[in-house]
Amino acid sequence: MTELSLATSRERAEPAVAELTPRPRRRRRLGPGRTSARGLAVGPLLLLAAWTVGSATGLVDPATLSPPWTVVTTSAELIADGRLQSNLLTSVQRAAIALVLGVGIGVAIALVAGLSRVGEAIVDGPVQIKRAVPTLALIPLAIIWFGIGEEMKIIMIALSVFVPIYINTHAALRGVDMRFVELAESVGLSRTQFVRRVALPGALPGFFTGLRLAVTVSWTALVVVEQVNATSGIGYLMTQARTYGQTEIIVVGLVVYAVFGLVGDLVVRAAERRALSWRRSLGS
Repeated sequence: MTELSLATSRERAEPAVAELTPRPRRRRRLGPGRTSARGLAVGPLLLLAAWTVGSATGLVDPATLSPPWTVVTTSAELIADGRLQSNLLTSVQRAAIALVLGVGIGVAIALVAGLSRVGEAIVDGPVQIKRAVPTLALIPLAIIWFGIGEEMKIIMIALSVFVPIYINTHAALRGVDMRFVELAESVGLSRTQFVRRVALPGALPGFFTGLRLAVTVSWTALVVVEQVNATSGIGYLMTQARTYGQTEIIVVGLVVYAVFGLVGDLVVRAAERRALSWRRSLGS
């Protein structure tokens, strides 16, 4: 009888003990989480929705900004007569060549300035001066020096592109942890090995930040240079449309620039995630 009473008391006490035992608290996630392609599309889709609603309700004057459906039909017409494809191909070629040149120059001089005090003294000042001078202000001199052909356009875009590459790569190089430099010295790495194994990997985050900016800048500079005595390109198409008051073609050109700028940024982001897969960061 005593054993039965003890068992009954124990059974009654177990739920009470379970209620008093603190439950493990679920850890609160403070970071924003990993960025997804769907999440990045929300902003542009909201902008498109606002544009559509504004045009449909009459809040946006069609003479000022053509509605989306007019832009779609105009794009179809430009594609049908081949004008959009030919001008787009020319613009992409200009932007791609200038981007490659600008990135190469920016990385090279960032390494010179980031790994040498003498190099920084020689290079950094002129780059900062170039950063303060807008591309549009250099066009008159560029026309005198290089003419009005393709060379001038590519050089002007490349000069605009290399600045963000240099600024961000140089800052990342200067931000490499000194402990890694001391470790490289202690294990006897050569200058080339140090650059390849320590400096370049340490500068990659800054380089990709600069590359994202450079892709956008290449399209921005392209808009400017293609309005200077150009005979082809999206900027030329927009200039001709402005002359004849064809706002729908101007908006088509703007949409093309926006789409290619956004796609380029997404491609760079994907390459950054792959190249920096080892890094644990807030957006991982």
